[in-house]
Amino acid sequence: MVLVGEPLDLRSILAVARHGRAVVLAKGARERLERCRAYVEHLLREGRVVYGVTTGFGRLAQVRIPPAKARSLQRNLLLSHAMGVGETLPQDVVRTMLLLRAQSLALGHSGVRPQVVELLLEMLNRGVHPVVPAQGSVGASGDLAPLAHLALPLLGEGFAEYSGEVLPGGEALRRAGLSPIQPEAKEGLALINGTQAMTAIGLLTLADALTAVKVADLALAMSLEAIKGSLRPFFPQVFRLRPHPGAARVGENVLKLCQDSAIMRSHENCPKVQDPYSFRAAPQVHGASRDALQHALEVVLREANAVTDNPLLFPEENLVLSAGNFHGQPVALVMDYAKIALAELASISERRTEKMLDPAFSGLPAFLAAQGGLHSGLMISQYTAASLVSENKVLAHPASVDSIPTSANQEDHVSMGTTAARHARMVLENLRHVLAIEVRVALEALEYHRPLRAGIGVEVARQALREAIPPSRGTASWFRTTPGSTPCFSAATSSPGWKQRSAP
Repeated sequence: MVLVGEPLDLRSILAVARHGRAVVLAKGARERLERCRAYVEHLLREGRVVYGVTTGFGRLAQVRIPPAKARSLQRNLLLSHAMGVGETLPQDVVRTMLLLRAQSLALGHSGVRPQVVELLLEMLNRGVHPVVPAQGSVGASGDLAPLAHLALPLLGEGFAEYSGEVLPGGEALRRAGLSPIQPEAKEGLALINGTQAMTAIGLLTLADALTAVKVADLALAMSLEAIKGSLRPFFPQVFRLRPHPGAARVGENVLKLCQDSAIMRSHENCPKVQDPYSFRAAPQVHGASRDALQHALEVVLREANAVTDNPLLFPEENLVLSAGNFHGQPVALVMDYAKIALAELASISERRTEKMLDPAFSGLPAFLAAQGGLHSGLMISQYTAASLVSENKVLAHPASVDSIPTSANQEDHVSMGTTAARHARMVLENLRHVLAIEVRVALEALEYHRPLRAGIGVEVARQALREAIPPSRGTASWFRTTPGSTPCFSAATSSPGWKQRSAP
């Protein structure tokens, strides 16, 4: 089980978000919750002015609310703030939001009752997933609109998915054997003040990005073999003089993937001095992206284990602090950083794809078509990659440099962190397609070097890919595997632009 109220790491978050791991309140969390809740009740009895407890919200903070209307205040808040639009967030994001919202509350500075957190956890355990529109947060005062939609099913309102069916919130709870709650003083505000939407999207995006960078290194190694490039820029001596950890890791990865390559041995004495930057400087580019993504992950994991509510309650010190922990700037900045890092991986990948398809550089048939003209080979794959790379340039514009005042200028600087996280996800999806294109092109280009084998790691990848990807009609591997066809190399040599090269 994952213990909520104790520090969460990426592995445990992914286990809950994507693999249905059970969650339970940590042993000391209930005591913290009860102590802080008792303090809220004490504040109410004293009649103290506390933002969001005995006042309105935002610009309406000057309006006093009598304790007798505390419940109505919190319910009205959740209903009025559920104003999101757009496509609904995917299930793994919603599950992460539920987990992180419970985690923040369980740290014991928000003043909610234990049963509020327990209902969030039971929704996770029983698969009740609120329907949350993706758009509508400015990333300060918390992810108000997305979190309001997340919270509505707790009240029996809104909508939730259960067993593959979207239902009214109350019906989804009923079918799962759960009962709604009525929010008490402070609880509605505590449920929506925070950065859990941007943090959830950011965490899952970064987790997938860490897989994408591994694929990027594999694609690089395959392309390097395909163009008969040099491994010398990947030697460890290079990185001793400029010790960025990401670059050194890329160099190590590529050397392992290309280990014992017969293709590389075939051109050991080639006259070529240097490869283009997209190959020769790839460790520096891939490595910088790796380091950027690692930094972003550290920040977002810190945010996942933070209290992002307002006001903050400190029962032991008899202290109520109105502050700005809900402001999403830390997440906004690093998700902008992350999407730039991801966009650059796509940019350099597309350049390598283009090089493999250009016969003037590669020495291979144009667009890897063994019968060029009759077949266009993989020509348009580079067009698609170029389109995605260009789209990423728009998406990579930093969202965090923008701010637009809200709540009648009371909230006069916002982070746009959720926009940054959403755009980072879009850039990542484009990157995955661009890398898939590079891998596909490299897979075909390697066929022209058969029977020479690539390095150990590249060969394993080639064999695994061939089990899933049949040869394309008109390319070398199709001619090689089609009964009665002309052998690929004799067909290739008759194609315009083909020249057998001993070394690039």
